[in-house]
Amino acid sequence: MEARLDLFGNQLFGKVLRHVNSAGKVVSDSTLPLATQELVKIRASQINGCGFCTDMHTKDATAAGETPTRLHLVAAWREATVFTDAERAALALAEEGTRISDAHGGVSDEVWQDAVKHFDEDQLAALVSLIAIINAYNRANVIVRQPAGDYQPGMFG
Repeated sequence: MEARLDLFGNQLFGKVLRHVNSAGKVVSDSTLPLATQELVKIRASQINGCGFCTDMHTKDATAAGETPTRLHLVAAWREATVFTDAERAALALAEEGTRISDAHGGVSDEVWQDAVKHFDEDQLAALVSLIAIINAYNRANVIVRQPAGDYQPGMFG
């Protein structure tokens, strides 16, 4: 499989990517736990059908010490007992923030209030930003049919 457009070799997209990556760096440097960040990126990528990002973030999470059990259960997090209440709140927010058109009104007050219980204002800002950023990455990769499977942890940073 070959991508429709070489995003990584395109000069214009490279400029856009530098800005998005800069925004992502602000989030990754925040106090939002890194494990939560990876779980959110994986779940949004699964929902959006982005193989490239699902591959990348499961491998990055593994390299950071995430367990196979937790990674295998991200798609079924509601039934899994391996996630903290805070992680569950972040995953719920990621799902509703990713499925905005399906939610008929966006993120519910119930999901938002659960997130507020577990995260301070800066962490909430990081979480909202992260959900927006990963959805942007997912959409670009899905549009061009970016192939998945060859990512190696650290190859972009």
